[in-house]
Amino acid sequence: MQKLISYVLTPLYLICFGLTLVIFHPVQWFCLNLLGYKAHKRSVEWLQFFIMRSLNVLGTRFSFENNFIIENNQPIIIVANHQSMYDIPPLIWYMRKYHPKFISKVELGKGIPSVSFNLRHGGSVLIDRKKPQQAVTAIKNFATYIETTKRAAVIFPEGTRSRTGAPKPFQKKGLLTLFENIPSATVVPITINNSWKTLRFGKFPMGLGAHIKFKVHQPKKLSNFSNHEELVTIIETEITSAITNE
Repeated sequence: MQKLISYVLTPLYLICFGLTLVIFHPVQWFCLNLLGYKAHKRSVEWLQFFIMRSLNVLGTRFSFENNFIIENNQPIIIVANHQSMYDIPPLIWYMRKYHPKFISKVELGKGIPSVSFNLRHGGSVLIDRKKPQQAVTAIKNFATYIETTKRAAVIFPEGTRSRTGAPKPFQKKGLLTLFENIPSATVVPITINNSWKTLRFGKFPMGLGAHIKFKVHQPKKLSNFSNHEELVTIIETEITSAITNE
């Protein structure tokens, strides 16, 4: 029955989602080219807000639990598990004061209204997984940008999203590269639950009624850890142990 209802609601969601992307593409261009970075940042944030509202059509809900004070006058490395593309809009919206920027695959840098524009021009980095050495160099340059501007780098160390919610082992190289090149950063681990359920039936129809939950764990000052490999293990354990998929 749920899947039948989803066949009815998914086209309505896709219309809302598509219109949001199409409308915000020229809005982003206008803000960036005529008003500058701050205006562009706000346009990107509101883009995420309306993407989340589009998901409400499917009964999707969001909750964000953060019991910690995170200063925003420092570079931040946000580390999270990855379950679907719908992990990203809430991260940008709820963490907006920290200017989150993403490490993303190069394929997403073209062809998607609004999303590709932001990835190319908003401070994120696009990497080609088929060229690992080039990717490492790009991440190093990205890390220098984060260290200098005191913004937030977002990384999903699993490398690819989990289609069932079950965590995949962390691929450490990108995360260690960030640690090495953003020495003054605070690391913020975040567990994401249930976003995979938006795609439980595949791309069509969409899953209904997912309650996507974000849980922020204890932030960690990178300078307090001399062994970065050990820190990665600590973070991975924290994140994955809180995955419930209730």
